[in-house]
Amino acid sequence: MSAELLAELAAQEERLRFTRFDNDTALALGAHLLEAARAEELAVTISVRRGGQRIYHAALPGTSADNDDWIDRKTRVVDRYGHSSYYVGTQFKVEGSTFEESSRLDPGLYAAHGGVFPVIVEGVGPVGTVGVSGLPQAEDHAFVVAQLEEFLGLQEAQ
Repeated sequence: MSAELLAELAAQEERLRFTRFDNDTALALGAHLLEAARAEELAVTISVRRGGQRIYHAALPGTSADNDDWIDRKTRVVDRYGHSSYYVGTQFKVEGSTFEESSRLDPGLYAAHGGVFPVIVEGVGPVGTVGVSGLPQAEDHAFVVAQLEEFLGLQEAQ
């Protein structure tokens, strides 16, 4: 893991911001991820949360309750650190350690693996999370980022 990757992940968080995020937006975002995951035939579980409330949840064929657990663990990392779960895990590695070794948090409750991204509202800060579980961590993260980019582009056009 490199400092360049960490900088790229930070830039994503700066770029992928909402002007507003209510329950209707959360539901639309979840539906957008579901449509994309089905189109790509991905076996993923999708979660969108706002203010700690799970607004949207979908589990596609090929997933299990383990994927729900992974999303919960990654979401706790985002809620605690205010950065994507992939960013947090990468940051620990760049600093010469691992999240599991140095965070002092229970790995049964927290997982700094890619796939959950903070929902950030301009001028407000993090208000929720969006995430998937089911692919290797870099792919989980890349899928969420790609879908946020597309969704936010669609939102701006409306």
